[in-house]
Amino acid sequence: MQPRGARLTATAAGAVIGLLLASGCAPAQDPKSAAERPPAAEAPSTTPSAEAPATPLTMAQLKSVAFKEGEVPQAREPLAVQEPLPEGSGRSFPPVSVPACQTLIDVRDGEASFAHVFQHFNWKKNSMGGGSTLASYEDGRAEQRFAELERALATCRHYKGEGYAGPFEATVTTQASPEYGEEAVTFREIVPMGPENGGDRNEQFVVVRTGNTIATFSELSIGKDLFFPPEVITRQVERLRNAQRP
Repeated sequence: MQPRGARLTATAAGAVIGLLLASGCAPAQDPKSAAERPPAAEAPSTTPSAEAPATPLTMAQLKSVAFKEGEVPQAREPLAVQEPLPEGSGRSFPPVSVPACQTLIDVRDGEASFAHVFQHFNWKKNSMGGGSTLASYEDGRAEQRFAELERALATCRHYKGEGYAGPFEATVTTQASPEYGEEAVTFREIVPMGPENGGDRNEQFVVVRTGNTIATFSELSIGKDLFFPPEVITRQVERLRNAQRP
């Protein structure tokens, strides 16, 4: 931190003025009468306005920065970008058993965002595939949501939930944070499946905040620890950064 110069506080200034008055050394009075003195400069009638908040990216803008066909050679075509289903449509599930884990799920899924879209990747070398969620937020809200995610990760270790395949139990493990965007975390959610199903369901999540956006990248595998391609994450994060520049 740079050193800060000494400042004369209001209290100290008052003490100095009081000392001058008490010792007969008050500032000399202007000999000119009020009529003779030039008019004082008028104070500005307005004060500078605060910086306008950044406008969040719209759904159309998020779709425009998602990858197009031919841009991800590791994936099979097409690279479908999907909008969220209308509220109230589709199947819904009850919250998971641990509130902190529900917060983790909500943030990685783009819940409570201004706008979000999904993109699926059918990898050539991983039949289970991966996906990304690109979410935008009102000014400052992305930082708040990311902080909520970090607090959730500090306590969420196990939870029970229900999905399309029925009830399940998941274990959450955190990993070293990658260097993407302005903030990033990595964790895995592992669901026991048994040897008859080829091993545990293992899904890696990388969540990255860039300005007023949060992007989540997921890689699903069975019985393995696979990773979402780092170079694809880097390119997507850069696109989100560029899209927010004035």
